[in-house]
Amino acid sequence: MNNEFSLKRTAELARWNAVLLTRNRLAFVYAVVMPLLPLVLLFTGERGDEAVGANAVTTLFLVAGLFPVYYNVLAQFVNRRDELVLKRMRTGEVRDAELIVSIAIPGAVSALLSAAIAVPVALAFDQPLPVNPVLYAAGAVLIVIMFTAFAYWTAAWTQSAEAAQLTSLPIILIVSAAPLLTAIPDLSDTIRDLVSYTPGAAMSDLVRAAWFGFDGPLAKEATLTFSDSWGPALQPLAVLFAWSAVAYSLASRSMRWEPRS
Repeated sequence: MNNEFSLKRTAELARWNAVLLTRNRLAFVYAVVMPLLPLVLLFTGERGDEAVGANAVTTLFLVAGLFPVYYNVLAQFVNRRDELVLKRMRTGEVRDAELIVSIAIPGAVSALLSAAIAVPVALAFDQPLPVNPVLYAAGAVLIVIMFTAFAYWTAAWTQSAEAAQLTSLPIILIVSAAPLLTAIPDLSDTIRDLVSYTPGAAMSDLVRAAWFGFDGPLAKEATLTFSDSWGPALQPLAVLFAWSAVAYSLASRSMRWEPRS
């Protein structure tokens, strides 16, 4: 048996997973339609209002991470596991890493394309170019990695594809609520600092600094330049990396490749 990681096998498996995704209407909507819906927010407020742009792009990252990446990867992995597809494939030449990566690729491509499409669409509504495109791109990749890690972690205790609707709720609620909490003006500094260590708040802070040059969750005007943006981005980058590492560590220890008897 060939024990080397094969890019060719992984690409073929990813293509197969993408085809299956397009045949599921709900999964297809999650992967293609949902990530771009937040750009509708650009129609609200004054044209060129950067605060509106920041809300739209931050929401896009949130939706792109939660639906095409997190929920689709979780549901696909659990469904393949329940149908014993993963068990059968592991008896051949396919390696575990190839299965894990290939299931994640379609959703990851969808999320990264959404992040890229957001730039010309925002420009069409008089929004500025990203202040730090390097940080913006790095943040998009890291966010995809983090939500993929969350998906495989959640899969460890998800009994079935139907149960994924419930087991995914804690991650969805935590990630979604944090950016809203940090934007509350009357929130105490202590609580705001604690919330900043959640994945949702870190993702929001990173996007706002990398694209719009906003220094902090309450900022509404750009004050950061390309060189200035690196400092405020360090904490959210570290937070996202830490959550990804913890999730992958826990997932690797509890990964199940076949349903419980």
